[in-house]
Amino acid sequence: MSAEPLLAHAPWLTAGGTARVLELLSTAGEEARVVGGAVRNALLGLLPGDIDIATTALPDEVMRRAKAAGIKGVPTGIDHGTVTLVIDGHPYEVTTLRQDTETFGRKAKVAFGRDWVKDAERRDFTMNGLSADAHGVVYDYVGGIADAQARRVRFIGDPDQRIAEDYLRILRFFRIHAAFGAGEPDRDGYLACIRGRAGLANLSAERVRMEMLKLLVAGGAAAAVLAMAEGGLLQPLVGGVAYTSPFAAMIAIERALGLAPNSTRRLAALSVAVTEDAKRVAVRLRLSNAETKALDSMGHRWWRLATKDEANARRLLYRLGVERYRDRVLLAWARNGGDVHSPRWCSLAELPQRWTAPKFPLKAADFIARGMTEGPGLGHVLTLAEDAWLAADFPLDEAALASIADQAAARVGRDEKT
Repeated sequence: MSAEPLLAHAPWLTAGGTARVLELLSTAGEEARVVGGAVRNALLGLLPGDIDIATTALPDEVMRRAKAAGIKGVPTGIDHGTVTLVIDGHPYEVTTLRQDTETFGRKAKVAFGRDWVKDAERRDFTMNGLSADAHGVVYDYVGGIADAQARRVRFIGDPDQRIAEDYLRILRFFRIHAAFGAGEPDRDGYLACIRGRAGLANLSAERVRMEMLKLLVAGGAAAAVLAMAEGGLLQPLVGGVAYTSPFAAMIAIERALGLAPNSTRRLAALSVAVTEDAKRVAVRLRLSNAETKALDSMGHRWWRLATKDEANARRLLYRLGVERYRDRVLLAWARNGGDVHSPRWCSLAELPQRWTAPKFPLKAADFIARGMTEGPGLGHVLTLAEDAWLAADFPLDEAALASIADQAAARVGRDEKT
């Protein structure tokens, strides 16, 4: 066991709401510490992120002390020992020390305890098994400090057993490695993930979606996803072919353009070649409506962009809008080799920065003035006129617009007579 004051000067730990919670729960024979990811991140020089706190105090005692101190307490998961304390509008999740008595995924039976070692040993990876008190002393019962410093993601205890307890840990292994690891994944953990891959079928789509979307935008996602593909771990997740080269190309393109990582765009590069793929993946991962629509739009005839000139690209931008247009261009770019130095693809991707689509200038009144009456025919003539306006490359002068309106009205008139 190691206990060192490694975070003695971390302001998020020694002041503010975190310090207040730790002080509240570290008196009268009880103790509280920050646990897990916040400690790991701080050791790696990163922002703490979500701050989780563990305590020897039972949930009812946590609620009692919070009420006495004028702090709002919410019993968010009190059966499993979790209470959320809200200070200055910021939530702090506080969980009583636990020990698993039976493990079967997220429905593990737990007993409350006072043993920090056993609480650490029930966590997934060594770098997540660390805890820190209000003085910045980091407690390490599982070798997590050395692994964090080496950026090595390693299971606590036997990897096969930890995976069998919850098969989502397979995805977490690669996601944590992609975010915080370096080099090749830990071999023992990697082989255990391969051995346990059949268990992925037992996971809910919602849990898989959550981990997958986080994994896809992590800093080391390209290497982690390739390792998953080589281990036969991607097909059970996406239900089809995994395209690791376009996925890596999408990451390179985003970085070259200075775009923030986008999980849906990267998922499309990894798993969507046609719209049927988008529908399958959306069902497989139970994607949101917005994610499903974005995936479907990207997969729709993206290959046509390989031969489009800028005039055609402008029409597509007009039809799709900036976000959908850029996503489809980036997918086509990634699937056509992803050369980040390609002037043509760079030009297509940056079109929204150079050109803003005008609004279609013709209105229903323009056609009523030409003798048309309200009804289905009016909507039809507007569609015809808009198509002609796009084909003419967005003219705005009155003569061109009058000609387009006259021709559309005349065509509808002829169609109505036949």
